[in-house]
Amino acid sequence: MKQDSNIKRRKTRQIMVGKVPVGGDAPIAVQSMTNTETTDVAATVAQIRRLEAVGADIVRVSVPTMEAAEAFGKIRQQVQVPLVSDIHFDYRIALRVAELGVDCLRINPGNIGNRDRVKAVVSACKDNGIPIRIGINAGSLGKDLLRKYKEPNSTAMVESALRNIDMLDRLDFHEYKLSLKSSDVFMTIEAYRTISAQIDQPLHLGVTEAGGLRSGTVKSAAGLGLLLMEGIGDTIRISLAADPVEEIKVGFDLLRSLHLRSKGINFVACPSCSRQNFDVISTVNELERRVEDIVTPLDVAIMGCIVNGPGEAKEADIGLTGASPSNLIYSEGKPDHKVTSEQLLDDLEKMIRDKVAAKLEAQALQDRVIAKSS
Repeated sequence: MKQDSNIKRRKTRQIMVGKVPVGGDAPIAVQSMTNTETTDVAATVAQIRRLEAVGADIVRVSVPTMEAAEAFGKIRQQVQVPLVSDIHFDYRIALRVAELGVDCLRINPGNIGNRDRVKAVVSACKDNGIPIRIGINAGSLGKDLLRKYKEPNSTAMVESALRNIDMLDRLDFHEYKLSLKSSDVFMTIEAYRTISAQIDQPLHLGVTEAGGLRSGTVKSAAGLGLLLMEGIGDTIRISLAADPVEEIKVGFDLLRSLHLRSKGINFVACPSCSRQNFDVISTVNELERRVEDIVTPLDVAIMGCIVNGPGEAKEADIGLTGASPSNLIYSEGKPDHKVTSEQLLDDLEKMIRDKVAAKLEAQALQDRVIAKSS
């Protein structure tokens, strides 16, 4: 039996990034960033579509030049997911992507230039209904802040954030979210805790430059997990030196473990030992690969033996318990059928897809009933 989450999310104002609400009572959005050359339109579109396929809510694209801005316009026309443009220094690029349909601008108003340039960007955002993400990074703090504080720290990050917020407030622009990222977990946590007590805008969480797939996942889970459990955070990015698709997978895994999102399949699997009656590790890895396209919530338990297996299998939508000579598959807590180790992967995949199809059909029927009654 699962224990209910007692996380009480911090109340923030809500902004819209394209069709995706961020903040308020909206689900915590999961996002990633492309690592292709933006001017390579075909490669960037292909990567964005892969991110869409695993459930990305938002995708960020770096736009460092005017040539990249024109390419962004072509990319925008070919994908459905909301796109954020990452822009530094040249305010003209921000103005151009605003014309080309960007859903959010990631900028630091302080490095866009003088007040007139910031005002021009804000005016374009107001005219086109585009929110801004103020992105504060410990590695790119202003020289005056580094002189004042000697080295990057959470206090310097918060001061930088408040300066940028003040620029937008003076221009009567409030459709923004904020990130304060460091590669240091403790600095990141302290910065977000401090700023969350001072503003009601939505917060974009991330531990920046977290590392490779394994180390970056651990570091991100430690930092973001603690903040999320405190109710802080409205959208997240897991920054990994890995395929961006992995960032989305890890992000949903983190939210699912905290009962904050239920998108996709939640796998429960034993670590395996000499009691296992089939190869648990290869089974789980292959099954995850086969069904990574599924975004419908489902609990699947893969257990190697009859010690803990039946208990976990009965709690899942679909469960497998290793036994000899045949393994036992459960459906909705009840024994369904026996299967050999050679056949179990195909059986499990079929059962998962059948159950997902049934869920989707039931939801569609419910939606039609509601539509008729309204």
